[in-house]
Amino acid sequence: MTSPEAIAAALGVLLHRVHFAGPDDLPDMARAAGEELGAEDTVLYLVDYDQTVMVPLSAEKVDRRVLQVEGTVAGRAFSEITFMSVSGPEHLTVWGPLLDGTDRFGVLEFRFPAGLVADDDLLEGCRLVSALLAEVVITRTSYGDLIEITRRRKPMTLSAELQWRQLPPLTFVTPRLAIAGVLAPTEEVAGDSFDYAMNGVTAHVAIFDAMGHGLDATLMSAIAVGQLRNSRRRSREPLDTAMDINRAITERFGPDRFVTGIVGQLDTITGVWTWVNCGHPPSLVVRGGRVVKELDTPVNPPFGLLSELPDVSTERLEPGDRLVLYTDGVTEARDSTGNFFGVERLVDFVTRESAAGRPAAETLRRLNLAILQHQAGVLQDDATTVLVEWLSTEPLRSRA
Repeated sequence: MTSPEAIAAALGVLLHRVHFAGPDDLPDMARAAGEELGAEDTVLYLVDYDQTVMVPLSAEKVDRRVLQVEGTVAGRAFSEITFMSVSGPEHLTVWGPLLDGTDRFGVLEFRFPAGLVADDDLLEGCRLVSALLAEVVITRTSYGDLIEITRRRKPMTLSAELQWRQLPPLTFVTPRLAIAGVLAPTEEVAGDSFDYAMNGVTAHVAIFDAMGHGLDATLMSAIAVGQLRNSRRRSREPLDTAMDINRAITERFGPDRFVTGIVGQLDTITGVWTWVNCGHPPSLVVRGGRVVKELDTPVNPPFGLLSELPDVSTERLEPGDRLVLYTDGVTEARDSTGNFFGVERLVDFVTRESAAGRPAAETLRRLNLAILQHQAGVLQDDATTVLVEWLSTEPLRSRA
């Protein structure tokens, strides 16, 4: 049985050390906190950018045991956002997710002596240590490079480095709303981006795809996102925001460059989705486990090419509906024979995952894997997807 005093001591270890800790200190902090709970060892694992493997955080230059997300107990704890325990002849292992709010970024492994039981008290201690340690990891990320280096399986290009730095967390959940996004290829992504914000009862959501590749495309999407945030923070409506973005792209890049995108906002009380589509693939509405509508009209010229006020559209969602926003790199991903991933395959995938009841973040993680597998792990273009689920007035519950 894990006593309240042991739990308090474990949390105290983290709180006392955090003020003078850098990223390199985190593995020892995790072990020290786990020891107070009775664990023989405690290991921090961080998920890579593709969300396919988890790598132990270590400041030492040693071979690190990499765990697959698919087909492992640790992967189930990560994917299902739950605590898992396994009793073996040598020790009891408890795996728990590491969360930044509702954004998954790894797992914590506790190894206890054999013979212990994962009772409610022990699991509660593991949950509290995992929750506090997750907050510590996030706050230490900006103070050094160990966390970033651990999460990277391949070196990033300069374009990808800049693009990832401007993204919001990949998952956000409230009692009324769930938002998840994913980008690929993680090490080379350039012109694709997305953004969201929750202000009061209004969720602001946008997705962008800048013309071309490389650094110029990154700079265009960065300006689009920067102007989006600037307009949003001045309480501008989607129509005005679209014109602001158009002006920013035109002034910086001239009349021959453009960015496609969707800028919208969802009233989480009424379920009314209001958006402006500027040259972008239409979003999909998933209801009851199937795609019921493609929001394909009207489509205005891209940002940078607008010569007049764009049309604004509205759609009233039903409780539980999901909006799927994506860039053309998703549907135009080709396999070795030249076959596109296609809208039909995208619709079929989202439909099946929705019917299975998987949360937004896990649906997109699996979609990202399917797109990568379709192209044998090598994408010819950025592929970005954003999923917005309106939960209406459902009771507060854990979703991510």
